[in-house]
Amino acid sequence: MYYVQRDEQGQLTRVECAPFSGMTEEIITASAEITAWENAHSVVDENLQHLKMLQKSDLEMVRVLDDLVFLLIQKGVITITDLPAMAQTKLMNRAQARQGLGGLEHLLNNDEGIF
Repeated sequence: MYYVQRDEQGQLTRVECAPFSGMTEEIITASAEITAWENAHSVVDENLQHLKMLQKSDLEMVRVLDDLVFLLIQKGVITITDLPAMAQTKLMNRAQARQGLGGLEHLLNNDEGIF
């Protein structure tokens, strides 16, 4: 049994397996419309999972890029002044924040996200 809500044009706006406030109809068996709804939501859920993985990866890459920039500076490949002023400020602010948390080693060994 499916409990659905439709808009003014008759399009599905919500499908649930249990009754809910605002439902407009009950459908006994899965129809092509219900199957299409479920498939579309499955794709959306999968995309959201990929997006979450990418966002987590973005945060991890920030650490990698921080370390890379500071390594290049330490090796003399670049100097901090080679970077735009805003980049210099952001890097220095991050370096101070990381130092305040115990330096780079503390953060690099903290892949589980536990502080």
